[in-house]
Amino acid sequence: MDQVAPESNRETQMERLARIVDTLRGDKGCPWDREQTPRSMTVYLVEEVHELVDAIMEADPAKICEELGDLLFHILFLESIFRGRGDFDLQDVARISAEKMIRRHPHVFGDKEAKTVEDVKNRWHRIKQREKAGAGEKKSLMDSVPRNLPTLVRAYRITERASRVGFDWPDTAGVMDKIKEEFAELEAAMAENDKAHVTEEVGDLLFSLVNLARFLRVHPETALADTVKKFEKRFIYIEAEASKSGRTLEEMTLQEMDALWDEAKSLQV
Repeated sequence: MDQVAPESNRETQMERLARIVDTLRGDKGCPWDREQTPRSMTVYLVEEVHELVDAIMEADPAKICEELGDLLFHILFLESIFRGRGDFDLQDVARISAEKMIRRHPHVFGDKEAKTVEDVKNRWHRIKQREKAGAGEKKSLMDSVPRNLPTLVRAYRITERASRVGFDWPDTAGVMDKIKEEFAELEAAMAENDKAHVTEEVGDLLFSLVNLARFLRVHPETALADTVKKFEKRFIYIEAEASKSGRTLEEMTLQEMDALWDEAKSLQV
């Protein structure tokens, strides 16, 4: 019987995938899979998350489905390792997640009310903070922000945490003033030709821009990803047009490349 075929009509595809994972990690499975540890799998897990994000940004349902499957495989793979150690299994994972969602949505599963999205977010974070404090896990609001997040995301989350306790500007005018202040300080550092000072001021300016994005309810990671994608597509257009004329970009003048950039922009590339 085919080891990877469904065992019966009653076996779900989820059960089939879990069985495949166990087979790969079993005594007669794959040597590479058997030697993996949770720590060694973190690199691949991060890669899969980024590949899923890429697929979502491309709005390709088939690719999103495939990447979700790859991520699911990694989740089941990690679960298999911990289940083998007797730590927990998939039922424990699902139960803990379900109970957490119920606790943090009392306006859905309880008798609380939430009239706005802000009400929901504020209550979620209050409940989360109480849970962490009760478990003795966190001492600072900042402790709940993972240190391995992409820097833009981490900056956004940190400013969110500070804002919740009132450490924030009252409106966007204050943020804009701060951005102007940081830009002036960057210009002064550039005039000094001090690399360390310039680096510091670039960081301060970027952090202030993250704050502005938060005030405008725009996630900086998403905004920058969209801009990078747009730049990449337009640059590829320039390369393609240069190739059509039998030239390389090195052979073109800046003015010629700028003209093709404007052309790509007018075509909404």
